[in-house]
Amino acid sequence: MKKHFMICVDNHGFKASLEIRKIYEVINDRSAEKHHQIRVIDESGEDYLYPEECFAPVRLPSATKEKLELIMS
Repeated sequence: MKKHFMICVDNHGFKASLEIRKIYEVINDRSAEKHHQIRVIDESGEDYLYPEECFAPVRLPSATKEKLELIMS
């Protein structure tokens, strides 16, 4: 499965876990989406739920996505 990435645009209340302007790997979680949350692998290296408004979609060139997928495997 292809990995999905988003960029952090707001870390209010999560300064130890999220860095603004950093790209994070997103894990699909339909249950979380129903509650307007997304599951990302944060600075701890673990996946946690965060409000969706903390992130924005990011379009990456194919070559960049492939490199990130290899690094984050």
